[in-house]
Amino acid sequence: MSHQLPIVGQPQPERADAARNRQKIIQVAARMIETSGADQLSLDEVAREACVGVGTVYRRFGDRAGLVYALIDERERRFQEAFLSGPPPLGPGADPAERVAAFLPALIDRVVDQQDLLLLLEIGSPKAKFRGPYRLYHTHLAGLLAQTRPPADPHFLADALLAPLNAHLISYQRKERGLSVDAIKTGAKTLAQALTQPRT
Repeated sequence: MSHQLPIVGQPQPERADAARNRQKIIQVAARMIETSGADQLSLDEVAREACVGVGTVYRRFGDRAGLVYALIDERERRFQEAFLSGPPPLGPGADPAERVAAFLPALIDRVVDQQDLLLLLEIGSPKAKFRGPYRLYHTHLAGLLAQTRPPADPHFLADALLAPLNAHLISYQRKERGLSVDAIKTGAKTLAQALTQPRT
């Protein structure tokens, strides 16, 4: 079964020349990030290096966040497929509480995997930060939480679980507090258990 995943959102197949330009722009942007860091990414510079018009870059990607979404697209799709249709406990087939507890550490690994690009997304507008992957993560968690903690508001709880899993906080915890990725994942599991375990 295939899923329509809300990452970049290409509506129709591209013309061959548009597809070539898109791939060229993505390759140039990835190379520039590798050389100079994600925070230095400029759409004007990308256009110049890719030998395409600035208008082409803006029309294709909209803004810097749109270009970053394109750069993270492949790994993000693999992650989404894992929790939407992969094996349990991350995928369907496990108890909802187990799936929440599996999802949070998996998301931490996802953030660490492309931390620089995700940091770049987070300094954009709130609209950019909370669209695309965040919206799907929220919907996924809210659906699981609705089964584990009625009558609590599952949408609020989903936001509460996602809030500490942003790239800026994880980066700070690792660099300034000296936390390992495993320690952060343990904390996230503890938080998930506190919200999903039956109250006695």
